[in-house]
This record gives sequence, structure tokens and C-alpha cells, in this order.
Amino acid sequence: MNGATVKVYSKAKDGSKALSANFKVREFACSDGSDTIFISPALVTVLQQIRDHFKAPVTINSGYRTDYHNDRTKDAAKFSQHKYGTAADITVKGVAPKDVAAYAETILVGMGGIGIYKSFTHIDVRKTKSRWNG
Repeated sequence: MNGATVKVYSKAKDGSKALSANFKVREFACSDGSDTIFISPALVTVLQQIRDHFKAPVTINSGYRTDYHNDRTKDAAKFSQHKYGTAADITVKGVAPKDVAAYAETILVGMGGIGIYKSFTHIDVRKTKSRWNG
């Protein structure tokens, strides 16, 4: 794992629990329907800062991924940060992925992962710095 603190939730039991002003546990759930969800509080903090900065809704397209789901996701890294609850692929309503990434650079100085893709931005809170274009 990457050293970030991660909490474990149940989608059934904790799904509607608020993690911040604008994010709930269920938004980070794996799309394979599994109940367990790993979520890093540091990731939630970064996503909330992005939401507050742009004053626009942030949609989590992919948050936590089980090993099974990640291994079947096209082009997913074997040791993807999504598997540890420390990453999210997001879209910000009305904001280009490159602009989301540029703002994330001001939050994740010298650390974290920021990936720019055509239709979304990858954000993660790993301890080391990683940047890429999808």
C-alpha cells in the first residue's frame, strides 16, 4: 500500500454517510456491486477542495475498485491506487480535465498522482509524485 490512511466502509450500512460537505460513501463504491469500500480521508479532502474551488459538482466516475474489478478494467495499472481507496477519476461540471489537473497541482505539491484524460482527471493521494497524460 502507499502509506495513506484508509477507512473501510460498507455500502449497505454506510452508503448515505457524509464524508464531507459534498461527498457520501456510496459515491466511492466499486461499480462491481461489492459492499466493501476503502476510502482515504485525504482523498476526500482533496476532492472537496476541488469542489469548493470550482463551485461546481464533482462526479466520481471511478473510486475504489476491488482487485477483481480493477484487473478487468481496460488499461488499469496492476497496483492501481484505486485498489487502495486512495484514487478517484473525476469530472467537474463545466471544467476541462486539464484545468482540474492544474488546480490539483496547487494542492498536491510534490506528491500524489494527477492524470489528464480526454473526459476525466485522475486524482490520487500517494506519497510520491506521479503525473501523466492518458
